[in-house]
Amino acid sequence: MRTTKIIIALLLLAFSMQSCGIYSFTGGSVGEAKTIQIPFFPNNASFVEPTLSQEFTLALQDKFLQQTNLKLTSGTADLVFEGEITQYKETPIAATANQRASQSRLTISVKVRFYNNLKEEDNYDKTFSHFFDYDGDSQLTGAVLDEAYKEIFERITQDIFNEALAKW
Repeated sequence: MRTTKIIIALLLLAFSMQSCGIYSFTGGSVGEAKTIQIPFFPNNASFVEPTLSQEFTLALQDKFLQQTNLKLTSGTADLVFEGEITQYKETPIAATANQRASQSRLTISVKVRFYNNLKEEDNYDKTFSHFFDYDGDSQLTGAVLDEAYKEIFERITQDIFNEALAKW
């Protein structure tokens, strides 16, 4: 019995000391980077929603500040994200028998240029997009718009984060 307890204790100790290098619970590794720059993402879509640019830029900054230990800077940085909102589109996706939209979709696309000044092979220029479906009888304002932004921004910012830092 005592031998079994010792073996279990040794196994637990061995497993607790095992590591896979630098690990992050968010799945991302910043390597040697210490600073990040995320300037304003202008809305260059054909339809301009007044608060979209500022809200998206803040959501992207928050994603990196909450999930990494990087410091946000407006000067030279180790990691730089630039880009613009290229699409903001509302479309009906389902119709009723009397030719009304029973469900609509908001789609937002963002073009991102990522520069890793410490490891240039990680740089990318890519467009990220996501959508939010809502009841066709609803107006895309107030709480519905807030919910749409929250869902779309969460998905797009996570995709940007994964593309830049998650090397799975």
